[in-house]
Amino acid sequence: MAITKTEEINGYQLDNMKVVFANIDTVIKEDGTEISRSRTRKVLPPNSTDKNADGSWTSTDTDISGETAEIQAICNAVWTDAVKAAYIAQCKVNLGG
Repeated sequence: MAITKTEEINGYQLDNMKVVFANIDTVIKEDGTEISRSRTRKVLPPNSTDKNADGSWTSTDTDISGETAEIQAICNAVWTDAVKAAYIAQCKVNLGG
């Protein structure tokens, strides 16, 4: 009996701030026959922005190096410098800054 586990991208969406939402199916097969499938949804924002205790801001680009080539290509295509700047600005508004 050979059991395999794979992940398949079932679809993705972008919101107006270019946050990537990826639907990922985990597929378990026994001797080539699918016996289980479950779905998770991964949320990938262009960056994380946090307000520090002193009132300053820290922004870090989202690390996509561990994502599939397909997801990396999507992120690299839509996360322009302008998109990242707009996302940071919106985070600051949302966090009271």
